[in-house]
Amino acid sequence: MAQLDELIHQPLRLKIMAALYAERDRQPVEFSRLKAVTQATDGNLGSHLTALERAGYVEIVKDFVGKKPRTRATVTPVGRKAFRGHVDYLREVVEGVGD
Repeated sequence: MAQLDELIHQPLRLKIMAALYAERDRQPVEFSRLKAVTQATDGNLGSHLTALERAGYVEIVKDFVGKKPRTRATVTPVGRKAFRGHVDYLREVVEGVGD
């Protein structure tokens, strides 16, 4: 049986991980795009990204485009595995309701 991932289970973190997982084979996702997708404030999104980064689930890339700072995020292999496991857990819960 799949296990609940307490870190990913928080709603905003689940949205972040889903967005990053959907883009896993592409370029890192820009902070502004994640903010739009999740409808989070700058501070809230930043703190949740930090928590996910500390767990090794996401990698944060900071650089500059010209003189403007840019922050991007990508899901790590550990994060991919954790997200898939959490989705499997949710799927088992939903499918088990009908039994």
